[in-house]
Amino acid sequence: MELEERRSRKLVVLAPQGKLNLVSAPAVKARVDELVRGGDVRIVVDLGGVEFIDSSGLGALIGGLKSARQAGGDVRIAAPGEQVKAVLRLTNLDRILAPHDTVEEASRGW
Repeated sequence: MELEERRSRKLVVLAPQGKLNLVSAPAVKARVDELVRGGDVRIVVDLGGVEFIDSSGLGALIGGLKSARQAGGDVRIAAPGEQVKAVLRLTNLDRILAPHDTVEEASRGW
């Protein structure tokens, strides 16, 4: 899995590519934690390139959300595919991690 990163003055966009699963989820969570420790507490995870997510991937997103919120920030998700949306709905995590259609939409209000 690749993890692309883009920065603007108000937020960081992380864009994992491929599968967000048991193998790749720890790297995503670790990067979110590093960003938060470094003071970047507004993070958008662009899921447009994620073709599959499992419980480990969801755990990484929720763990990152918790870290960011404890530091006064937030993690938002953008551009999830149908499989990711379905998993979010089935687990009711779409209430906590509301999916946004685009990175721009996810970053509104920051």
